[in-house]
Amino acid sequence: MAKALFEGLVRDESERAVSVVYVGADPTYVVTEDGMRYHIDARVVDTQVMEIFQENIKGHQPELAEAMMKFMGSKDLFTKVSIDKNLRDFDKNLPQLYEQGIPAEARQYLGMMGFRVVINRHGDLVKLDMPSAVDEDEQ
Repeated sequence: MAKALFEGLVRDESERAVSVVYVGADPTYVVTEDGMRYHIDARVVDTQVMEIFQENIKGHQPELAEAMMKFMGSKDLFTKVSIDKNLRDFDKNLPQLYEQGIPAEARQYLGMMGFRVVINRHGDLVKLDMPSAVDEDEQ
Protein backbone atom coordinates (compact mmCIF):
# COMPACT_ATOMS: atom_id res chain seq x y z
CA MET A 1 0.00 0.00 0.00
CA ALA A 2 1.31 3.44 -0.94
CA LYS A 3 2.24 5.93 1.79
CA ALA A 4 2.03 9.70 2.11
CA LEU A 5 5.73 10.61 2.21
CA PHE A 6 5.40 13.81 4.20
CA GLU A 7 2.69 12.91 6.71
CA GLY A 8 2.88 15.31 9.64
CA LEU A 9 4.96 17.82 7.66
CA VAL A 10 2.25 19.28 5.41
CA ARG A 11 0.28 22.41 6.26
CA ASP A 12 -2.43 24.38 4.50
CA GLU A 13 -2.13 28.05 3.55
CA SER A 14 -3.41 29.03 7.01
CA GLU A 15 -0.56 27.05 8.62
CA ARG A 16 -2.92 24.35 9.95
CA ALA A 17 -1.64 20.78 9.97
CA VAL A 18 -3.01 18.66 7.13
CA SER A 19 -4.10 15.14 8.03
CA VAL A 20 -3.67 12.00 5.97
CA VAL A 21 -6.67 9.82 5.16
CA TYR A 22 -6.73 6.72 2.98
CA VAL A 23 -9.34 6.53 0.26
CA GLY A 24 -9.24 2.84 -0.47
CA ALA A 25 -5.52 2.11 -0.68
CA ASP A 26 -4.59 5.63 -1.77
CA PRO A 27 -3.25 8.17 0.73
CA THR A 28 -4.69 11.68 0.55
CA TYR A 29 -3.80 14.91 2.32
CA VAL A 30 -6.95 16.54 3.69
CA VAL A 31 -7.16 20.33 3.56
CA THR A 32 -10.12 21.86 5.40
CA GLU A 33 -11.24 25.23 4.10
CA ASP A 34 -14.52 27.00 4.87
CA GLY A 35 -15.90 23.82 6.40
CA MET A 36 -15.17 21.75 3.28
CA ARG A 37 -12.67 18.89 3.32
CA TYR A 38 -10.57 18.61 0.16
CA HIS A 39 -8.87 15.25 -0.37
CA ILE A 40 -5.70 15.65 -2.39
CA ASP A 41 -3.86 12.65 -3.78
CA ALA A 42 -0.69 12.46 -1.69
CA ARG A 43 1.33 11.36 -4.72
CA VAL A 44 0.54 14.68 -6.45
CA VAL A 45 1.95 16.69 -3.53
CA ASP A 46 4.83 14.31 -2.80
CA THR A 47 5.92 14.32 -6.45
CA GLN A 48 6.15 18.12 -6.46
CA VAL A 49 8.41 18.01 -3.40
CA MET A 50 10.53 15.14 -4.72
CA GLU A 51 11.09 17.02 -8.01
CA ILE A 52 12.54 19.90 -6.01
CA PHE A 53 14.73 17.45 -4.07
CA GLN A 54 16.00 15.98 -7.33
CA GLU A 55 16.78 19.42 -8.69
CA ASN A 56 18.69 20.30 -5.51
CA ILE A 57 20.66 17.05 -5.57
CA LYS A 58 21.99 17.60 -9.08
CA GLY A 59 25.62 18.62 -8.93
CA HIS A 60 25.82 18.31 -5.14
CA GLN A 61 26.15 14.53 -4.75
CA PRO A 62 29.67 14.62 -3.26
CA GLU A 63 28.69 17.15 -0.58
CA LEU A 64 25.47 15.30 0.19
CA ALA A 65 27.26 11.97 0.45
CA GLU A 66 29.80 13.47 2.83
CA ALA A 67 27.06 15.04 4.97
CA MET A 68 25.12 11.77 5.09
CA MET A 69 28.21 9.81 6.10
CA LYS A 70 28.93 12.36 8.82
CA PHE A 71 25.33 12.19 10.04
CA MET A 72 25.50 8.39 10.12
CA GLY A 73 28.87 8.47 11.87
CA SER A 74 30.36 6.21 9.22
CA LYS A 75 33.48 6.73 7.14
CA ASP A 76 33.90 3.33 5.52
CA LEU A 77 34.21 2.92 1.77
CA PHE A 78 31.20 0.59 1.45
CA THR A 79 28.86 3.15 3.02
CA LYS A 80 30.20 5.85 0.70
CA VAL A 81 29.69 3.68 -2.38
CA SER A 82 26.16 2.81 -1.27
CA ILE A 83 25.24 6.45 -0.63
CA ASP A 84 26.78 7.57 -3.93
CA LYS A 85 24.81 4.91 -5.82
CA ASN A 86 21.54 5.85 -4.12
CA LEU A 87 22.05 9.54 -4.88
CA ARG A 88 22.90 8.75 -8.51
CA ASP A 89 19.84 6.50 -8.85
CA PHE A 90 17.53 8.75 -6.85
CA ASP A 91 14.74 8.75 -9.44
CA LYS A 92 14.91 4.96 -9.83
CA ASN A 93 14.34 4.52 -6.07
CA LEU A 94 11.22 6.70 -5.95
CA PRO A 95 8.65 3.93 -6.64
CA GLN A 96 9.99 1.96 -3.68
CA LEU A 97 10.00 5.09 -1.50
CA TYR A 98 6.35 5.81 -2.38
CA GLU A 99 5.44 2.27 -1.29
CA GLN A 100 7.50 2.16 1.92
CA GLY A 101 7.23 5.81 2.90
CA ILE A 102 9.66 7.82 4.97
CA PRO A 103 10.05 6.36 8.48
CA ALA A 104 8.24 8.29 11.21
CA GLU A 105 11.52 9.01 13.01
CA ALA A 106 13.01 10.56 9.87
CA ARG A 107 9.89 12.69 9.32
CA GLN A 108 10.04 13.83 12.93
CA TYR A 109 13.71 14.76 12.50
CA LEU A 110 12.90 16.68 9.31
CA GLY A 111 10.20 18.58 11.17
CA MET A 112 12.59 19.48 13.98
CA MET A 113 15.05 20.75 11.37
CA GLY A 114 12.39 23.10 9.95
CA PHE A 115 11.19 21.08 6.95
CA ARG A 116 7.64 22.03 6.04
CA VAL A 117 5.38 21.68 3.00
CA VAL A 118 2.57 24.20 2.45
CA ILE A 119 -0.17 23.38 -0.05
CA ASN A 120 -3.43 24.91 -1.18
CA ARG A 121 -6.75 23.08 -1.48
CA HIS A 122 -5.91 22.06 -5.05
CA GLY A 123 -2.72 20.30 -3.98
CA ASP A 124 -0.42 22.93 -5.46
CA LEU A 125 2.83 23.46 -3.60
CA VAL A 126 2.67 26.98 -2.18
CA LYS A 127 5.84 26.92 -0.09
CA LEU A 128 8.58 24.49 0.82
CA ASP A 129 10.78 25.15 3.83
CA MET A 130 13.87 22.98 3.67
CA PRO A 131 16.71 22.98 6.17
CA SER A 132 19.94 23.98 4.54
CA ALA A 133 23.39 22.68 5.34
CA VAL A 134 25.45 24.98 7.52
CA ASP A 135 28.95 25.50 6.28
CA GLU A 136 31.29 24.78 9.20
CA ASP A 137 33.69 27.52 8.03
CA GLU A 138 30.93 30.10 8.57
CA GLN A 139 30.41 29.20 12.23
